[in-house]
Amino acid sequence: MPGNRAHVVVHELIRSFSCPDAAALADLLARAAADVSGTGYAGLVRVDPLREAARVVHLHAPPGDPLGVRPWLAEPGVLKLLTLSAGQVRLPRDATVGEPGFLATPVPLAAREQLHLWVAGRDFGDHDEHLLSRLATAGGRALEAASGLEAAARLLRGVHAFGEGRPAPTR
Repeated sequence: MPGNRAHVVVHELIRSFSCPDAAALADLLARAAADVSGTGYAGLVRVDPLREAARVVHLHAPPGDPLGVRPWLAEPGVLKLLTLSAGQVRLPRDATVGEPGFLATPVPLAAREQLHLWVAGRDFGDHDEHLLSRLATAGGRALEAASGLEAAARLLRGVHAFGEGRPAPTR
């Protein structure tokens, strides 16, 4: 492929397809959820395909974590609840026992693992559930698109690598 138009075009496709950064996109999704909810707390939790374990994959909290959401999430209770739930989870705020208020909604993905977008820091209502659900749906589509583009870029890198040793076609 060197020296011919196919080399240039495939290289351009690889560069274009490699632009989305799924990790940065997930981080931006979590920050957007924090801003939309007006709490400053948000993140993503990934649940394994067997629904046995969950782990926080992104967490945004105000400086100093005034509500203690980080240690609260480290306790097994809320993460275990997310492994058992296929739908939204809403927990009321109760400052007397350290419950910050929590709302999580599944992010629709074709992957086997389940991802939940969550916000915390106040009592949440039906309107909040609706907004977070829409944000999760849009985020899920964007994350899948970024993942699909990266997979396409990997395939094209193979095309590019196998084509480099071939002579340029004659016309």
